[in-house]
Amino acid sequence: MLGALDQGTQHQPAVKLIPVSEFLTKFEGVSCAYEELAKVKSYWSATLDTMQVKTHEPAFDLLANGWLLYQTLSARMWARSGFYQSGGAFGFRDQLQDSMALVHSQPQLVRQHIVLAASRQFIEGDVQHWWHPPGNRGVRTRCSDDFLWLVAAVVRYLTVTGDQQILNEMIPFIDGRALNPEEDSYYDLASPTSQSATLYQHCVLALEHSNRLGQHGLCLIGSGDWNDGFDQIGVQGKGESVWLSFFAYQCLQDFSVVAQQRRELQLAATWQDRASALQTAIASAGWDGAWYRRAYFDDGSALGSAQNHACQIDSIAQSWAVLSGAGSTERNAMAMQSMLDRLVQKEAGLVQLLAPPFDQEEPNPGYIRGYVPGVRENGGQYTHAAIWAVMALAKLGRSAQAWELMHMINPIQHGNSAAAIARYKVEPYVVAADVYAVTPHTGRGGWTWYTGSAGWMLRLMWESLLGLDIRANQLRIRPCIPATWDGFSMSYQYQSSRYEITVQQTATGEAGMRLDGLAQHQDFITMQDDGKTHVVLILLKNDSI
Repeated sequence: MLGALDQGTQHQPAVKLIPVSEFLTKFEGVSCAYEELAKVKSYWSATLDTMQVKTHEPAFDLLANGWLLYQTLSARMWARSGFYQSGGAFGFRDQLQDSMALVHSQPQLVRQHIVLAASRQFIEGDVQHWWHPPGNRGVRTRCSDDFLWLVAAVVRYLTVTGDQQILNEMIPFIDGRALNPEEDSYYDLASPTSQSATLYQHCVLALEHSNRLGQHGLCLIGSGDWNDGFDQIGVQGKGESVWLSFFAYQCLQDFSVVAQQRRELQLAATWQDRASALQTAIASAGWDGAWYRRAYFDDGSALGSAQNHACQIDSIAQSWAVLSGAGSTERNAMAMQSMLDRLVQKEAGLVQLLAPPFDQEEPNPGYIRGYVPGVRENGGQYTHAAIWAVMALAKLGRSAQAWELMHMINPIQHGNSAAAIARYKVEPYVVAADVYAVTPHTGRGGWTWYTGSAGWMLRLMWESLLGLDIRANQLRIRPCIPATWDGFSMSYQYQSSRYEITVQQTATGEAGMRLDGLAQHQDFITMQDDGKTHVVLILLKNDSI
């Protein structure tokens, strides 16, 4: 018997056992093979054609027009495997982040995955860090950011699709024993419960569970936040995360809007107050003088400070000060400049996650010290974080620096010559999770295919740089492109309709938007599901041309 995963609309994917003989009968013969191949080609053609772009950088276009979407779907959402990591598990935060990049091309898949992920939430509010289908055995941990990615993914899905009905989906919880005081995690089969709640309530529970603060008023880091390697910073339950506080701030602000729309005004006000308190705590305890700190150990000592021997500065604290909106204008500018000055290696073509790397310094931050200094999270380029840095620069409108870093981290640029390939050593047409920053391996790619960096790079290209901004049926284009470009074009599929968009930069003339030749009097167009092709012209005034 063979097991076929039935994704369907169920909260728990079911395994349907099909006799091998049925497969043999169904797919026997050359004609059947050709038919199935035609279906595969048709699927990928339709999927990858959802968004197409043409810019002045062919290396940019190649990734944006298919490879990143293919990598995210095939390696991350479906196989959940790659040459360097062959696991097959769903990571709670991992595939939620991947799905956020698919909302234009595969909205139904995103919807299904959000519901699936919510079904792996314990009744206390935490979630399985990862689980293996079909049995769904997994780990319960003290990881502090997992459950908040459910909120982030739901907000993203609601914004782009306008599908408010998903919030009313009834989804069950799972049950399992609580972690013992001496445990950071345990692996077990969680039990299904008879208790269910709406997706909205699952998100409320996640936000409430995140309201765990330390002595500085920052979010507790638990057994690690986005960086699992920081698993010893808060082992005693007192360590705090500056990055997580930025992320929680954003989630609280964004979901308070959802609560307001559902007339949960008191809850929305409470979340806004908590966000404000986090912002104040970050301003007080998170700032180090020229950049933002990364965390606080259980003993109250700082990490990501000029006073540290290792990890004096960490990229993601600087990026998320900007991305979350919690940092001040003046400090954001200083923090990002510090990131550029201290973490960008232009000659090597990489952006380090942190510097200097860890070796044997105390206090012990965790298993991150198990990596060679300059490799992976320990001071190498962790591409996930490098992409966030470029996103932050784009949000600040620093187009020249954003595109310079985009060019550096584009894997195709690491394979454009024999010498580059000899140094990089991995596939240049997909994103690598990491790039080494240590001699004699500087510039060498780490594991490829199975990395969440692919989905984030897709969003960086289309949204942060080219400015695609879809809100239900409203289309906005707010690009951050080089001043030297005269423009670019993109094609976007909205349901049955096609929108052919041309963006032109000009030093003179009218700035504005036209739809099918008619001037628009607002900064967006309302897209129609009418089966037609529509022509959009966007004129941007640029005095520097």
